[in-house]
Amino acid sequence: MSDSDRRKAERPSNAAQMASPSYRIPALDQDFLLGDSMRGLRFQLEYEKAEEALRAWKVNSTIVCFGSARVRENGPPHQAAWYAAAREFGRIVSTEGGAKFAFEDGGRENVIATGGGPGLMEAANRGAWDVGAPTIGFNITLPREQEPNPFTTPDLTFRFHYFAMRKMHLAMRANALVAFPGGFGTFDELFEVMTLRQTGKGRDIPIILFDESYWRDVVNFDRLVKEGVIAPDDMNIFAFADTARDAWGKIVAMRKGPLLEAGRDRREG
Repeated sequence: MSDSDRRKAERPSNAAQMASPSYRIPALDQDFLLGDSMRGLRFQLEYEKAEEALRAWKVNSTIVCFGSARVRENGPPHQAAWYAAAREFGRIVSTEGGAKFAFEDGGRENVIATGGGPGLMEAANRGAWDVGAPTIGFNITLPREQEPNPFTTPDLTFRFHYFAMRKMHLAMRANALVAFPGGFGTFDELFEVMTLRQTGKGRDIPIILFDESYWRDVVNFDRLVKEGVIAPDDMNIFAFADTARDAWGKIVAMRKGPLLEAGRDRREG
């Protein structure tokens, strides 16, 4: 038998083809999905996964709470007071804002939403948990402080890779934002929402800065006006509050239109 006939008679193995990365089903190929060319798809997946769960729970609107992950309930007195206030705020909003009891269509309004981590985020989620209301945690993968706190509703506990998509979900259903004392992360989230308000790219929602003395000490708002880098009217974008009850009262007073119905007509960014 000639070499040519022998090659025709011997069927080669297809092991190399089966093992080739190109043969993997794309949806199951992590090397492909995590490559640069699929970044846009990963953005879409992060949007859709959280959106699907929020719609299943019929979360129409949220009250978003930012704040430091480093504050502890048993920390220094002023930090313990911030924790207690954030927890009380979560209880008040969840009880009086509509999150605890679903409407006839199953929808829920003004559900407490945070970054899902420890500290003041945990406190706000815990307040909602105290009264048996659902509460949302938009976590993000970080080298530190990335694990979810135990007070978010499991079905509404999300994890993001991209800060941008996480912040989009934090903002898009928000009826109001309350910024408790915090550091770089809180500043990043707060000033993004302020910028959206200032430029007209975001909805006209109340922005409350909790603990006026803290915020005036760490941000010289008056100097910004004096130097002309913001307009005097920009100071109306936000308000200060020093108690949980005051924060909720100002949200109700500042909100344009019925607070409990605002989420039904939300405008997505």
